Amino acid sequence: MTKEIWRYIDSGNCSAAFNMALDEALLEWHSQGKIPPTIRFYGWDPATLSIGYFQKVEREIDLEAVKKYGLGFVRRPTGGRGVLHDKELTYSVIVSEEHPEMPKTVTEAYRVISEGILEGFKNLGLDAYFAIPRTEEEKQGLKSPRSAVCFDAPSWYELVVEGRKVAGSAQTRQKGVILQHGSILLDLDEDMLFNLFKYPSDRVKERMQRAFKSKAVATNTLREKPVTIEEAKSAFKEGFEKGLNIELEPYELSDEELLYVETIAKEKYESDEWNFKR
Repeated sequence: MTKEIWRYIDSGNCSAAFNMALDEALLEWHSQGKIPPTIRFYGWDPATLSIGYFQKVEREIDLEAVKKYGLGFVRRPTGGRGVLHDKELTYSVIVSEEHPEMPKTVTEAYRVISEGILEGFKNLGLDAYFAIPRTEEEKQGLKSPRSAVCFDAPSWYELVVEGRKVAGSAQTRQKGVILQHGSILLDLDEDMLFNLFKYPSDRVKERMQRAFKSKAVATNTLREKPVTIEEAKSAFKEGFEKGLNIELEPYELSDEELLYVETIAKEKYESDEWNFKR
């Protein structure tokens, strides 16, 4: 049986605004039937703190620290909490809600898309599995997270190795299209991450950082031999092909497409109105 061909874009390291603008453009183009379902890999230059669509900057983020570290800053069009995009492989998946393989509920669609990430970790020799909150307390914790930090706890069907979260994802649905994007941690500067958020006191910060160690882990901490970004791309590209039973065909954006993305980046994702609106 022939496999469905999806588009594969490796856009390399880009600015925070460009990264979010390209994800938005891909969603729009797919909704208009201009492009097939697409998987994209990317990185960040400079390293960036992205916040979820609903987060309140003033209450949760230490912008002085963001500036001190020379980080980019952007609000995502997806929900979820703050993510430090540094030494990681970031992915996005763009696919129609009407796709025959896509379940109707957000949670179940998450599971199907995340099969690709699960297979990617297996390709790296890691025994990853899906997080499934079992107790009522865990389920309530998903509804009202205690922390502004994304990797503080796994959500439904996020990827876990040895009980700790190794990848975090977020999803939005617009114009009949699912956009899911997320971070696959290779290495993590934990001190920098925790310095980017506001806390009621230093004691609370220390307690949360201590607890964090038991909840999240970077891929290279789990391997004897560190994985390079190129090895990660190869492992997860194959992972998505296997997990979603598709074939990925490489694609380069045209000059016209790039110009369109740059316009969205400038007008929306570089603007204070978008990034600080809540």
